[in-house]
Amino acid sequence: MTRYTWRTGLLEVVMLAVTAVFVFPLWLLVSVGFRSSAEVAQNPLAAPTRFDLSNFKLAWEQGQLGSAFLNSIYIVVVTVAALVVVGACAGYYFARAGTGGRRWYGIVAAGMMVPFQIGVLPLYRTFSALGISANPVSVIIFNIGIQLPLTIILYTGFIRQVPLEYEEAARVDGAGTVQVFRRVILPLLLPVTGTVIVLDGLAVWNEFFTPLLYLGGTPNVTVPVQIYGFVGEYSSNWGEIFAGLLMASLPVLVLFFVFQRYMIRSFGSGLKG
Repeated sequence: MTRYTWRTGLLEVVMLAVTAVFVFPLWLLVSVGFRSSAEVAQNPLAAPTRFDLSNFKLAWEQGQLGSAFLNSIYIVVVTVAALVVVGACAGYYFARAGTGGRRWYGIVAAGMMVPFQIGVLPLYRTFSALGISANPVSVIIFNIGIQLPLTIILYTGFIRQVPLEYEEAARVDGAGTVQVFRRVILPLLLPVTGTVIVLDGLAVWNEFFTPLLYLGGTPNVTVPVQIYGFVGEYSSNWGEIFAGLLMASLPVLVLFFVFQRYMIRSFGSGLKG
């Protein structure tokens, strides 16, 4: 048996400290979100004596968080669906293309190194000229462009690990390129698709700057922008703010728990390759 040494004890202390760093914000959310403003003012870190849901009702109704949820869900669903379709098709091309495809793949991968802030104002002017600057479509287009390079890289790396024998067998049976992709490759992409949905969905859901710039001051604002509006210049209802943050985190948790097994399978496939 392994002996318990001072190094083991030190490692346990460090891991407990790291755990406390991650748990403390969650505890603060629950502590403040489920208590009244008077109780929070007395002791912000105290445990709630009862689960008061008034902050959640206030954030949902008076804070108009319900409509913001619908806007965010709409933007995330459309953006992620477009990324999955375009990323899978482009990933298949880059994975099976020759020298020319690899050159274009390098250009796409280089797009990850370009700061997205460079294109914010030019795109805003373009969207304003097209009359969609205050429309969720503008945020959808922007997020697709930002998240597409990573999505293509994930799909390309996964498809490269698929043996060519599968496709060759389908071609022998008379299948064309589209049929090979739809009937052979597409069913195998479920693990990496789960990873793409989680990573891109989380990034788009938490996006703050672009919706604030494009949708601020309109009824189409997203959840992060709406919660930001809860903060007043002279006073803020922190119970309402933290309750809103708790509700905003629920879709992210559900998304992760639904697709976590596909993420594990995707990472496992990458390690095997």
